[in-house]
Amino acid sequence: MADHYEVLGVAHDATPDEIKKAYRRLARELHPDVNPGAEASERFKSVTHAYDVLSDPKQRQQYDLGGQGGFSGQGFGGFGDIFETFFGAGQATRGPRSRRERGQDALIRVEVGLEEVIFGTHRDIEVDTAITCGTCHGSCCQPGTSPVTCDICHGTGSIQRSVRSLLGNVMTSSPCGTCRGYGTVIATPCITCQGQGRVRARRTVPVDIPAGVDTGVRLQMPGSGEAGPAGGPNGDLYLEIKVKNHEVFSRNGDDLLCFLEVAMTDAILGTSTTIPALDGDVDVELRAGLQSGEILTVKDRGVTKLRGTGRGDLKIGVQVVTPTKLSTKERDLIQQFAASKKSHGPELGHFQQGLFARLRDRFLG
Repeated sequence: MADHYEVLGVAHDATPDEIKKAYRRLARELHPDVNPGAEASERFKSVTHAYDVLSDPKQRQQYDLGGQGGFSGQGFGGFGDIFETFFGAGQATRGPRSRRERGQDALIRVEVGLEEVIFGTHRDIEVDTAITCGTCHGSCCQPGTSPVTCDICHGTGSIQRSVRSLLGNVMTSSPCGTCRGYGTVIATPCITCQGQGRVRARRTVPVDIPAGVDTGVRLQMPGSGEAGPAGGPNGDLYLEIKVKNHEVFSRNGDDLLCFLEVAMTDAILGTSTTIPALDGDVDVELRAGLQSGEILTVKDRGVTKLRGTGRGDLKIGVQVVTPTKLSTKERDLIQQFAASKKSHGPELGHFQQGLFARLRDRFLG
């Protein structure tokens, strides 16, 4: 058996690129379409076999170690495969393409109020989109007619042409210019949709927005997007949620946050009050000696969790309000109270973990 390196005319340490160049040169010289002789045909087979072995790293390693390096089944399947790999043979005919295509997806931004995301809400959204033509019902043809077979490609959707090359005549395939590769021609297109099978229209899409959504969440509604051409399936509709800011309440995950202003006397003596939350009134007990910055937590009065069960909490930050205008009588009473407490005046207190964070969130957030 001839040495594969000698057959290709390369050294034993030749690079893969050098092996490939040598084979391409010999293939052009010995291909049966160029050199039909029996001797050239045998040499071509030998060259092809040598390249098939040496172009595969595993087979080449086995051959260099003394193995036979036969065909692996992963090389070229014949002259056609070789030609397509190195000389750009035409694309194989795969039949006509379908006019029916999937419609495009659509993205709509929807604003909802903070009070709506606690339990979820329903919206009827107006969408400008493509819908299936009501006249032809997606056939693209005038009622009572249908597409006709293209008389140029005879329904194949492609045209075969013979092209001369270095290796002789080669058959190439390209989409038919008359039917644009569909294999059929619409002789009488629908006048409503101009032969597209769909028209632009405004339609109403009912949407159930789940509880717990937040800004940036996208909801997917399969099949609610644009209708496809020629009666193709609809794309999907995506809703991007934006939760509007509220004047009183804010959100932290599943918790609702708010501030409660408390009069100095109520903070000293303690009291009870009712505050209007987003989902109804909440009774709050204020203990005597309440301090600014304290957080009162009302369980299960926050936002319903998007994933899981239950609700977050309502967290109420206390802000003790110091009066700025006092009558003479009020000032006298405060002075008497101060004298009875025998205060030493303002002084530094002990560090409290989280106090500065609460103040920062309150005044800078």
